[in-house]
Amino acid sequence: MLRFAAVGDNCIDRFRPSGMSLIGGNAVNVAVQLARLGHESHYFGAVGDDADGHRTIKELAVHGVQVANVQLRPGHTAFTLIDILPSGERVFAHEDFGVCAGYRPTPEDLKKLKQMDHVHIGWMDDQGALRQELCRSGVSVSQDISVNSDVQNLGVSGLAIAFGSAGEDDAAADAMLHRLIFDGARLAVVTRGAKGASVSDGERSVTTGIEPIEVVDTTGAGDSFIAGFLSANLSGRDWATCLESGRSLAARTCGHVGGFPQA
Repeated sequence: MLRFAAVGDNCIDRFRPSGMSLIGGNAVNVAVQLARLGHESHYFGAVGDDADGHRTIKELAVHGVQVANVQLRPGHTAFTLIDILPSGERVFAHEDFGVCAGYRPTPEDLKKLKQMDHVHIGWMDDQGALRQELCRSGVSVSQDISVNSDVQNLGVSGLAIAFGSAGEDDAAADAMLHRLIFDGARLAVVTRGAKGASVSDGERSVTTGIEPIEVVDTTGAGDSFIAGFLSANLSGRDWATCLESGRSLAARTCGHVGGFPQA
């Protein structure tokens, strides 16, 4: 069992037209999946002091995630409006970051984060401050660049692992792998849609295909892939096994609605 922390975004995924609402967000989904894999998993982030915020804290705790460092802030919990296509693919129609915007770990939070075996950062609008602080302190850190659209928050220098998504364009995927390493990540992992995923350190690379499954919903599949990869990688497994661990967890997530099973 390893000690992981996931920091940053949470949201309420509101599915249209069904009206179903589920808890999600890159950092939250990664934290939950790591806990479900048997690791000590902590979530650091901010929720609103509203029904959605209290629901989020309760649901994370039910799934074994440590929630002592979740900040309860005045305002509303972040939410996302999601449309599901007949193929099972989801389309983000609207995002409201709520109290996640401007979230920063406290000095006490930083002390705890620096004691983790690994920290994964989701969406944050801190211009890379947390990544830089943790990397300077020698902490193993990963981040998913695909959940940030603001160039100010996209730096990867110092990351142990940079995750990205390039779709099925081989040239785009190879270019992303190269760019992430060139920009300072020690390891780059890029998902390639139906073509699987690749990992590279700039000198060698490994690619695996997807695991066939009847897709119900792809929401959170990429986050599950990250959790599966991190669990295997931090446990010392080879790259092929890490990719297979990620794709297996992602495939299971595609079999239900939302990033993880919820009541």
